[in-house]
Amino acid sequence: MTAGQRFKVRSQVFAAAAVVASVVVAMLWPTGYFGPLSSRVRGLFVTHTRTGNPLVDSVAEHQPASPQAFWQFLHYACHTSPVGFVVALYTSVIKPFFKPKKDTDASTDPMVFIVTYAIVAYHFSTKMNRLMLLMGPISSALSGIAIAAMIDFLWCEVSELLASFSKEASVEDPPTVATPKGKKAKSDSGKSSKKTTPATKSTVSGSNTITDMIESKWAEFNSLTVVKIIRKLVALAIVYLAVVDIPEFYTYSNQMGHHLSNPSLMFQARLGDGTVIMVDDYREAYWWLRDKTPEDARIMAWWDYGYQITGIGNRTTIADGNTWNHEHIALLGRCLTSPEKRAHNIIKHLADYVLIWAGGGGDDLAKSPHMARIGNSVFPDICPGDPTCQQFGFYNRQMDPTPMMAESLLYKLHRYREKPGVTVNQNLFKERFISKYGKVRIYEVVGVSQASKNYTSDPANRICDAPGSWYCKGVYPPALNKLLAKRKNFQQLEDFNAKKDDDGQKYHEEYMKKMRNTGGRG
Repeated sequence: MTAGQRFKVRSQVFAAAAVVASVVVAMLWPTGYFGPLSSRVRGLFVTHTRTGNPLVDSVAEHQPASPQAFWQFLHYACHTSPVGFVVALYTSVIKPFFKPKKDTDASTDPMVFIVTYAIVAYHFSTKMNRLMLLMGPISSALSGIAIAAMIDFLWCEVSELLASFSKEASVEDPPTVATPKGKKAKSDSGKSSKKTTPATKSTVSGSNTITDMIESKWAEFNSLTVVKIIRKLVALAIVYLAVVDIPEFYTYSNQMGHHLSNPSLMFQARLGDGTVIMVDDYREAYWWLRDKTPEDARIMAWWDYGYQITGIGNRTTIADGNTWNHEHIALLGRCLTSPEKRAHNIIKHLADYVLIWAGGGGDDLAKSPHMARIGNSVFPDICPGDPTCQQFGFYNRQMDPTPMMAESLLYKLHRYREKPGVTVNQNLFKERFISKYGKVRIYEVVGVSQASKNYTSDPANRICDAPGSWYCKGVYPPALNKLLAKRKNFQQLEDFNAKKDDDGQKYHEEYMKKMRNTGGRG
């Protein structure tokens, strides 16, 4: 089957599939079967870095990948991959388009796949940092294509150089052939007519295509002495770069491998006197939960650590990395950013312990602006008229808190015993654990509502999608109904999916405006 025939068959198949898909979509669309695009999906196609959803915007992995990230994870593959892409594109698209050949058509299919994969992977990896994973396989494949092309180039140059040396040697010392007297050497012309040159064959066969002309001009260009010299210099440059860069790339890859394979829960650090230590605070805290708390204990912590608490501490956590329930994460944000007494009135119905990350770096204080914004997106009374909650933060780099921050439960639990004047009411939250280097703090909630705990743990109060199903939505205790009535469900939708009310539209516009003015900083 020729390329034209294959293209015709593929066109017919895809056209039929498109018609069937259009009919199915037209039938299902009015039923609401297709849900609207979420902010996570939208973030893969929009050009700006803010989606309008503070929960999505708070995740570092959702931000676009920077050039530094590409270099960090791909290193010299950033240079070789584009070369391989050009080679693959020429082999799969450009060359077959101008000069299709029956015996080489099949070989272009893998290259078409690689080109398509490369375009898709590069697009999505630039849109979201965590999708850099997509670039690993394709950058390796493209680098292999580029290296193979370089090896072919080097082999051609070496072969040509050896052939020229051999030719010079044969010219300097030509062989002598004895000829009998009275006889002339027979010429080849006496035996047959002149040989048909490749150009003559091409003319005779009538295949003087555009590709033939381009290849002919390219051959003439490469026959120039200056071009030959340049090609030899390029070959030397490739050899030099290979000798220098391959060992460096090998060393860097091993270093990155060791770095990425190390456990994330523990790491080496240096004290002020230069002593090397192993910081094991996080595992230590989770094991404390496992060994020192009741099996039915519920732990309130920011959602980032939910899976670790469940997997290592073997305790129920209020929230984890499954952040699709925006309103639930917002309730957690409200608890941590509220004043101590007001927070306790909510937490006593939800959790038995509160765990926070402290000690600087990416701790909970660093994430606190996101907590306030997410909470405010559902409970507008947290930061009235300010969707970015700029009054919840610090005045300067010395971490002098604003009044709203200083009164918050998060700040008190974080800075207790560290900053003079910061206290925690031990009748509300009792300090139970501080890790060795102060990275994790755990407080016990005093006066937990047993009625609320019994209500949420009773299977009869769970809402399941089917009787006996494992998928059951959690329910809040009735004591929180008054608070939950203040919620405004946050619409993670675009204008083309759902029409916002006036308040929702105003919130979205104000949020985007203020985030642009602050450069998106927390």
